Order: sequence, then C-alpha cells, then structure tokens
Amino acid sequence: MTKGDSPSKLGDLVALARATGPVRVAVADAAQGVLLATMKRAMEEGLAEPHLVGPRVEIEPLARQAGLLLDGVCVHDTGPDADAAQEAVRLIHAGEADVVMKGNLHTDTFMRVLLNGDTGLRVPDRRVSHLFLLEVPGHDRLIGVTDAAINISPDLSAKAQICQNAVDVFHAIGVPEPRVAVLSAVETVTETIGSTLDAAGLALMSRRGQITGAVVDGPLAFDNAVSPRAAAEKGIRSDVAGRADILLVPDLVSGNILSKALEYLGGAQAAGVALGLAAPVVLTSRADTEEARLYSLALAALLRRPAGPARLAEELHRSLRAAPVPETACCPLPLGSASR
Repeated sequence: MTKGDSPSKLGDLVALARATGPVRVAVADAAQGVLLATMKRAMEEGLAEPHLVGPRVEIEPLARQAGLLLDGVCVHDTGPDADAAQEAVRLIHAGEADVVMKGNLHTDTFMRVLLNGDTGLRVPDRRVSHLFLLEVPGHDRLIGVTDAAINISPDLSAKAQICQNAVDVFHAIGVPEPRVAVLSAVETVTETIGSTLDAAGLALMSRRGQITGAVVDGPLAFDNAVSPRAAAEKGIRSDVAGRADILLVPDLVSGNILSKALEYLGGAQAAGVALGLAAPVVLTSRADTEEARLYSLALAALLRRPAGPARLAEELHRSLRAAPVPETACCPLPLGSASR
C-alpha cells in the first residue's frame, strides 16, 4: 500500500514505513533476545537502522543467538537501565537518531529520563500521552485507544491535547479526518458523571476549531461508539457513533482495562507509542512479541520528524496549551507483561 491509503491492519504500517526509508532507532538497553530478533527483521524489511545502546558484553551474545550480525550496526557501550536511556536520548539531541525504543528496562526508569526537563525530550506546551493502535479481529479498521499508559486522571485541557496527539497519529498513517469517540459510561450528559461533561466540552472544542483535523463527539458509551447496531438501537444521531477510529478514555485505569480486554479476550494485536515528545517513542512491554514490537516501530517511523528538539519546539504553535506533565501524573505502573 502507499502512504495515501488508510491502513486496516497493523501489517500495513510496515509497508507504509518501508516506503519512507529506514528510520534511525536508538534502542535503550538493547540486551534482550526478542528485541534483537525484531531489529534483525526490521533491518531485513528495510525499516530500521538500529543504534543498540547498553552493555556490549550482554548485547553481543544475545545478538548472535538472534542471528543479528553486528557488522555495520552501531553499538553504544553503556551501563544498563537509566545509563542506556540517557545515551538514547543524547542520540536524538545529537541528530543521530529519529526514534527512541524501549528495551530491557522498566518503564518508570525509561520515562523518568525522557521527561527530564533539562536533558530529556520534553517539548514546551506539549502534553505527553500514549496511544495503543489495535487490530481487533472482525473489526474493519484499526482502532486507537488513548490514554491507557501515561496520564492518570487528565482534566479537560489535558484530554484535549491527548486527543490532538492521537489525531495527529491518524493523519500520519493516512486517515485524513479520524472520528473520535469520547467515552463514558453513558451517552447523555450527566452532571454526576464528570467524564460526560468533559466529553461534551471536547465535542464543542472540536466544532470551534480548538481540536483540529477530526470529528469529535461524546459522551458515547463503548457499545455505541464502535457498533452501528447499538448506535441505531439507541437512536443516536452522530457522525462518530458506531464508526469511531479513536476511543478517548476517561482515565488511565479505564483505558488500561479496555486495551487489555481487547487484547487478551478479544484477540487484538497492539502497537504502542508515546507522543508529545521531541521524537516518537516506542513504548512496549518487555514481554511483547516480535510482531508487536515491529508494528510499534513501524508506527513510530511514520511519526518521525526531520527537525531536532529545539527547532521542533519553535515550530509547535497550537491553539491548545497544556501544562507539563509532572512525574507523579505519569506512568504509575511498572510495565511488565501484565501492565504494559
């Protein structure tokens, strides 16, 4: 497929990313067998030029086991964990890498380095958020869920920026005007359910141009956001109901549960990226499969920016302004196989 097409499968992202040329990816703490196997496949696909960051003495034997030849591959010999993450961030600042990918380290350690106000990848006035892009069996399109990994209890302003971040991703993968369903437990504005008030506010902000490039509606319950039948049965008149591309969840807990339910009970395949930083960040679980990592890398490759962090900060002029995300509001969960 070409970049003008709208992907319906995660595998389509690989073809789209391949067409843009290999992305330079800084892998923070690359000493993990499945990750190195992913890098081997990404190189064979013409998708990536890896910079493997971490202890060389650990990376080399794992690379041999994965069949990854290190001739011509940049290996940056550092300590593990935060040392590796800091070197990966330095490569972005130096213009030597386009994307950062989480390797064999804990998410809280990784994000602490990324969010450092002095040396990390924070961008002024940008809300950091996360997007899961899911391929759900039987569903006719990819569906985004945000934010299920970073922002704990976002307020209206934060939700607006989270929404815009997700919309920008869908533009990058070839969906010119994604439909955003702002989820709650019910589809009517109810004073005692705060998420319905936020949903109504976001819908109005979209209509008045404060959120751009999308059709936003809410509140919508999950069933009538994704099921045309459920929307019709409830008599909901909406350009989004039953056809949502992006599900904007009320908070991290509900988003995390929804994403895992789709994956573990619904058989969905997921790709995950962190957004709003000076470079796209592949944020996967250490227990993720090779396919999930490859799809996440392909998604991040489509989001690469040619400008460095300082230039990027100067070029970002949105009508929305979001307060920086404090560490206490981000990544409260240690990401393992059960919590991504």
